[in-house]
Amino acid sequence: MQTNQENSAVGAPVNPAVSASVSALERRFDMSVPLAAIDQDVEKRLKNLARTVKMAGFRQGKVPFKMVAQQYGPQARSEAIGAAVEKIFGDKVREQKLRVAGYPRIEPKSGDDKTRIEFSAVFEVYPEIKLGEVSGREIERPVLTVTDVELDQTIEVLRKQRTTYVEVERASASGDRVVLDFIGSREGEKFPGGEGTDFAMQLGGGQMLPDFETAVTGMPAGEVKTFDLTFPAEYQAKELAGQTVQFEVTVKRVEGPQLPELDAEFARTLGITDGDVAKMRDEVRENLEREVKKRLMARIKNHAMDVLLAVNPIQVPNSLIDLESRQMAEAALRDLEARGMSAKNVPVEPSWFTGQAKRRVSLGLLLTEVVKEHQLFAKPEQVRAVIDEFAETYEDPAEVVRWYYSQPQRLSEAEALVVENNVVDWMLANAKVVDKPIAFDELMGNGA
Repeated sequence: MQTNQENSAVGAPVNPAVSASVSALERRFDMSVPLAAIDQDVEKRLKNLARTVKMAGFRQGKVPFKMVAQQYGPQARSEAIGAAVEKIFGDKVREQKLRVAGYPRIEPKSGDDKTRIEFSAVFEVYPEIKLGEVSGREIERPVLTVTDVELDQTIEVLRKQRTTYVEVERASASGDRVVLDFIGSREGEKFPGGEGTDFAMQLGGGQMLPDFETAVTGMPAGEVKTFDLTFPAEYQAKELAGQTVQFEVTVKRVEGPQLPELDAEFARTLGITDGDVAKMRDEVRENLEREVKKRLMARIKNHAMDVLLAVNPIQVPNSLIDLESRQMAEAALRDLEARGMSAKNVPVEPSWFTGQAKRRVSLGLLLTEVVKEHQLFAKPEQVRAVIDEFAETYEDPAEVVRWYYSQPQRLSEAEALVVENNVVDWMLANAKVVDKPIAFDELMGNGA
């Protein structure tokens, strides 16, 4: 639907009528516009255009009206019809106090009246929400206290992240890094992507197919091996999926892992300038406790939202789900491009995100209602507290605070987080909370 109301001259009466709704949220308006009113608006638009239009052989504003009408008439008519329909639709929506979700679909109608143009506007409205009771509902709250055990586990992971490799004279084993050349062939012919030189691979790291890693494990430097490998049926390269190929592998170097010592030098790699190991442990503990708190809150929030959805089953406008799905697909593409992948080679379909989109839209509608009904709006001091917490993890917290407050969009993101937290707190205060211990590895995703 075009938007150009200020130029619209549609003043003649129209006859919108409301038909029965097709679904619970879908509505239909039947509308008609007198052709005389359209013609009047078209003429007005063309006259305004004629004052400024430029054509070869004519001075600006001196182009004959017929020539202006011939070239720009179809566009002017389209704009006039769009403006008329928009006005009629907007007036009817305001008259009935409807909350339109998404954009209406305008469908032309065929009628016997040659003096009018008839249309139908099909659209969805927001659902009417009557919040259910959360009292008596259970919300699981995961509980974890950071002890020396979790601290030591985290420090061990930090050591592994700083692993160096030293050349060894033995057969390769899991955890080693091997440097090799390989050539892949299918029926005696090389295939694209099947060749590498001085390729570094950590055994057990999942860089290559498991069968490839198994074949290389146990090979010392200097050994050459030829073996068959069958690609999985679901392999991403369709031309190789399910195919059996041959690889010739030459191991050039075997390197064993070497973890750094837990000493002053290691502490300095973590930002402790004086190398104080005790100070390093305190800082790691502080960061770990912050991360654990964040992850626990995310899980609690997810459980609370599950309860909110269960208590309030609502019908969601398909137009909003479609819009959210498209936005999620676009975000996924941007993420791929940020990782250095070409979005052209990776088809991302909005339909993949329909389930997530429906959940997001449903929660958005419910959260709005809960916040309004229970006055859970974000307070300035709450927003500042959240931003201060974000800033603590940066070298210059004051600069981070300024960054958030410099743009309304950034500030609105912090406000949205506060609102979500307020809703979760309200639900925890009104529902039955069940504390449940959670394993450290589970919370951290099998890693610190």
